[in-house]
Amino acid sequence: MKNISVIGSGTMGNGIAHVFALYGYTVSLIDIREESLKKALVTIEKNLDRQVAKQQITEEKKKETLNNITIYTQLGKGVSNADLVVEAAIENEAIKLALFKDLDTLAPAQTILASNTSSISITKIASATNRTDRVVGMHFMNPVPMMKLVEVIRGYSTSDNVTKAIMELSRKLDKIPVEVNDFPGFIANRILMPMINEAIHALHEGVAGVEEIDAVMKLGMAHPMGPLQLADFIGLDVCLSILRVLYEGFGNPKYAPCPLLISMVQAGHLGVKTKNGFYKHTADTKEMIVADRFK
Repeated sequence: MKNISVIGSGTMGNGIAHVFALYGYTVSLIDIREESLKKALVTIEKNLDRQVAKQQITEEKKKETLNNITIYTQLGKGVSNADLVVEAAIENEAIKLALFKDLDTLAPAQTILASNTSSISITKIASATNRTDRVVGMHFMNPVPMMKLVEVIRGYSTSDNVTKAIMELSRKLDKIPVEVNDFPGFIANRILMPMINEAIHALHEGVAGVEEIDAVMKLGMAHPMGPLQLADFIGLDVCLSILRVLYEGFGNPKYAPCPLLISMVQAGHLGVKTKNGFYKHTADTKEMIVADRFK
């Protein structure tokens, strides 16, 4: 595999494009808005500059990486010669199903179609195509250039050869792939999201404040980031979406999202992306200030 198409230029999409391009792959970065694509290239360049400053890569490697990325607003052109497509669009089942239906028509027959979904069934996504054996989950962690894990999710019909190819490809990106089967939330979010949800319940019930809850998990459990800070970083809307997938997928009330989380998303307080969540966020997100309503 040499030619990689990445669909979606948001946080995950531009991170995935960054990593593939850094390791010498030809990357087609696709989004419906040219403005979003240009913003993604600026973000990638800034992140590469950080790597140069830390002497992780050279200035020449940065230029090579940027030259490996071409942007497209037309899906057909962007995937026309792809060996692998990695879909990193919004975490919405209907959108993903529509995308994979189109990809099945537009991408070459031998192309592997992967989704970066964090919770939606790979089997369900594959059902939109006529190549169910060539559809797989490739779930990167955020921030993609830094995090080592890739969850490789096998759908019901994903072939052994495709799974092996994606495992090997992940290693070539200096990632550590972990193979999992297709259940709601897979492994990472099946464990992580109930913890975040329980932290929100503890806040909602007045057990402790935002800083106190995060301090307990950082100091007592050696987590690098508290669950409420992490929720802000992930996006409260994304957390809610994943919890709903878990709740609907298992039919178990333990996965029901906390009412406080639902209210915050309805109010548009989504965390870092809106500068307001459990914390207030400035351009320097290292400065942690508890949101006014939780003081």
